Amino acid sequence: MIVPALARHEPAFREIVDLIQSARARALQTVNTALIDLYWQVGKYISRKVESAAWGKAVIQQLADYLEQNEPDLRGFSASNLWRMRQFFSTYRDSAILAPLVRELPWSHNLSIMSRCKRAEEREFYLRLCVRERWGKRELERQLAGALFERAVFSPPKVSALLRELHPAAGSVFKDTYLLDFLNLPELHSEADLQRRLVSNLKKFLLELGRDFCFVGEHYQLQVGGKDFYLDLLLYHRGLQCLVDFELKIDEFKPEYLGKLEFYLEAVDRDVKKPHERPSIGVLLCASKDNEVVEYALSRSVSPALIAEYQTCLPAKKLLQQKLHEFYELAQPNPEKRLGKKMKKP
Repeated sequence: MIVPALARHEPAFREIVDLIQSARARALQTVNTALIDLYWQVGKYISRKVESAAWGKAVIQQLADYLEQNEPDLRGFSASNLWRMRQFFSTYRDSAILAPLVRELPWSHNLSIMSRCKRAEEREFYLRLCVRERWGKRELERQLAGALFERAVFSPPKVSALLRELHPAAGSVFKDTYLLDFLNLPELHSEADLQRRLVSNLKKFLLELGRDFCFVGEHYQLQVGGKDFYLDLLLYHRGLQCLVDFELKIDEFKPEYLGKLEFYLEAVDRDVKKPHERPSIGVLLCASKDNEVVEYALSRSVSPALIAEYQTCLPAKKLLQQKLHEFYELAQPNPEKRLGKKMKKP
């Protein structure tokens, strides 16, 4: 608590605190970058020795033993970790795009992405999101287990034409499906249950939404024509610089839900939005949706809105990965590769 005599100095004191915290963050990032560079160089050296057939498993083990005996203060240079450094270098050596990204993340993040992601585009997807959202190790593991990449490939967000026009970046901000496994909701639950659990798990909910989302209020009151209306959840997105109204539905999307959302957005823009803010966005978060019904409903929508669904348990990742493999096979231009075998000549 600041004593009254020093209260007038508190803003200046906070500036000093901000300077200290910023310097610490930069120092930690510098240390991390240097460590990743070290692992890269070690991996590069080992890779060259292995490729020239000068070193094998036995030599790598001897190197690990040598480091342990002669440099006891060094940590993280076991034989298995040395092989990981070689794999790390081999994985990103030819990628001018990804090589700089890996230096922005801790070694544990890089190991998770490298071991769990098989394709370059999948690794890039998680690397960029980790850097942008500043995910901790636990959140990264959760998103990997939740097959976020597969879901993003198969199900881009369903948005109205006006939303794409007013907020071109919205496609990279919102998701088609939100994973709310942290709510521990029973199979049968009410909208009030869903709203209450989201608010009580607000930090996790904001992590699932994305880093730039800020909570404004729940049951946010609007007055129109002498009547009271209440928004389920009102948030603000710093990057898009607009308010975002989340309306919760525990059943399948129905077209009539969109009309009510558009009414709320009109009221928010007239009575809540500040002059410097951009037009508000509405999100209908439903338990399920028929994509064709969603497409029809959004085709003539006059508001910046989107329809998404929520899941309360992890998806069947193996099934999604199988579908993704089929997707890539079909995307290959060579019909022989699409069949996965050489076509027989007549």
